[in-house]
Amino acid sequence: MWLSPGSRIWLAAAPVDMRLGFDGLAARVQGILAADPFCGHAFVFRNRRGDRLKLLLWDGLGFWLLYRRLDQGRLHWPLADADAIELSAAQWAMLVEGRPWTPLPALEKCTPTRL
Repeated sequence: MWLSPGSRIWLAAAPVDMRLGFDGLAARVQGILAADPFCGHAFVFRNRRGDRLKLLLWDGLGFWLLYRRLDQGRLHWPLADADAIELSAAQWAMLVEGRPWTPLPALEKCTPTRL
């Protein structure tokens, strides 16, 4: 994907109407997510059934709108308390591959006493 360094991937928690295009999704970014659609971050939306997603991205010259439709299965969309969730590159890869993911707790450091 064409993200510049420092760009983030934001997932909209609520489903949207997939008939929305550039302007409709940019309005959702401003209104619901309270973000600037021209900031260079990627904004990802899904439909109600969870088998389609759209990604809106501003590259400095214009908007990119990527659309994905799964022929089988559904996207494993995370549950969220907020309107949007920030994803890491690894989480994004798992989402697009259709693999379930959940945030994992950090491992605790240990000090071995012997070999």
